[in-house]
Order: sequence, then C-alpha cells, then structure tokens
Amino acid sequence: MALIKSVRGFTPQIGANTFLADNATIIGDVVIGEGCSIWFGTVIRGDVNSIRIGNGVNIQDGSVLHTLYEKSVIEIGDDVSIGHNVTIHGAKIEHGALIGMGAVVMDHAVVGEGAIVAAGSVVLSKTIIEPGSIYAGVPAKFVKKVDPEQSKEINQKIAKNYHMYASWYGGTQ
Repeated sequence: MALIKSVRGFTPQIGANTFLADNATIIGDVVIGEGCSIWFGTVIRGDVNSIRIGNGVNIQDGSVLHTLYEKSVIEIGDDVSIGHNVTIHGAKIEHGALIGMGAVVMDHAVVGEGAIVAAGSVVLSKTIIEPGSIYAGVPAKFVKKVDPEQSKEINQKIAKNYHMYASWYGGTQ
C-alpha cells in the first residue's frame, strides 16, 4: 500500500479511480484528481508548499515532485504525462503537456498546454514554454512547434495506456 502521510496539519487528498503503486509516497498538502496513476517509487512531497494535480494525470516510476518553502507551488493540469524519473520542483505544467523521461523542470517554470519537454532536458527556473512547443536540451531550448492535434493524440494515447496499465494492478483509491 502506498505511503500517505499527513504533515503540518495537511493530509493528501486522492481522487476517485486513482491508482497508487505500493511504494509511491504522497505527503502533506497534495491534492490529486480523478483517474490518475502514481507509479512505483514516485514521491510527491507537499511538506513545504502545495501540490495540485489535475484529472487523468500519470506520474511514472521514480519521479519526484517538491516545492520551495513559501516560494513555489506545483500545479499540474489535466491529462498530463510525466515520464519515468522526472523531477518537477515548484513548476506549473498545463493541460495535455508531456514531460519526457529524466527531465527536470525547475521552480516557477511554466510548461504550456500541449507542450513537450524532451527526455533528459533541464527546464531552468522561470522558463516559459509556449503551448504546443517542443523543448529539448540542457538547458532546454525551443526546438519547434508541434501540431496541436498530433500532440493531443500522442498524449491521450499515453494517458489511456497508463489508465489500462493501472487496471492490471487491480486497485484504485
């Protein structure tokens, strides 16, 4: 069973039909929407500030979400896919975005709707990624615009796949 821990008077809130892997850790001021999946080894640590996760979000194995004390929060929109071993620290990820495996997204960065952050990229603090853009590299830089329908189709496919994968484990919160 996932570790769900209250801290500083905050208890995580988990939406209906959300899969939590056995060793996922959710702490403090965290609100997770409906139909999400939080995978093995993921840590969502809302001990120093708030973390808000929309509906239909998948946060894949080994990812870490955290914030700066009294300075940054995490806001994740609906239908976002966060790849394996991603670090998000105090950033905003808008609806339908995709964060590739091993990427880092730093405080006060904004990843626009339908944008893609390539695997292994580092999105520096305060970077604004325009909706429908692909960013890659260290530090992450604009690569090109992506067709909004193509981006939506790719991310919806990933989200649906992760919803299916979660069903294999026989349980949601």
